Amino acid sequence: MALTDEQLDRYARHLVLHEIGGAGQNKICASHIAIIGMGGIGCPALQYCAAAGIGTITIIDDDIVSLSNLQRQILYSDDDINKPKVEAAQIAAHKINSDVKINALQMRISEEHRKSTPFLEGVDAIIDGSDNFHTRLIVNDICHNMHIPLVSAAIGQFHGQIGTFYGWQNNAPCYRCFVGDAHDPDDCDNCAEQGVLGAMVGLMGSFAAMEAIRVLTGFGQDQIGKLHIFDGLKPAMRTINLPKDKACTTCA
Repeated sequence: MALTDEQLDRYARHLVLHEIGGAGQNKICASHIAIIGMGGIGCPALQYCAAAGIGTITIIDDDIVSLSNLQRQILYSDDDINKPKVEAAQIAAHKINSDVKINALQMRISEEHRKSTPFLEGVDAIIDGSDNFHTRLIVNDICHNMHIPLVSAAIGQFHGQIGTFYGWQNNAPCYRCFVGDAHDPDDCDNCAEQGVLGAMVGLMGSFAAMEAIRVLTGFGQDQIGKLHIFDGLKPAMRTINLPKDKACTTCA
């Protein structure tokens, strides 16, 4: 697929990168990703994925915009309050890049999707920015079953973590290998009770977009089995290696 003159201009800063170039940008433009959760992580992830020219982006969320979201969910404004997040995000993303196709699905990922997920057929990567273990583990199982690379990002207060998971591959862990059969107790911490730095979710959402683009183009180092942990209080980042759990109920 040849890039148009307008695309050559729009993506010029990608094209001059040796690690991406014309071949990489063509892959980006021909790709389809999904972003699950249009909250603090999903908003910057969508902005940078749209700006990068990813051809089709499916966004999934069942929530509406509230005033308390605006401190960190930067796609939305006062005018979007009480609107479905996916609708407001779709409009905002098209303002960034009208060439990108945005599929807006106002829905929640649920147990039924472990076995049947037609709306994710043909997806090349998934960014998960959801806010609970139940959804995250369902998404992990979907990615394992459909062989879709999973970029999982999470935040809390001044901390963030991100990893890319290929659990169907030999010796590659899945997200469940990392957290086990985690559950969400009624008294679990959440950002409403514990707080979260708005700029921290922006950092991790942008990181997630970079990792999705890495999946699509293959630039840089292989990230299989690596988890990056960012401490905003210091600030500092460290990387740990995650083993494949031989007892994992998803990928063992």
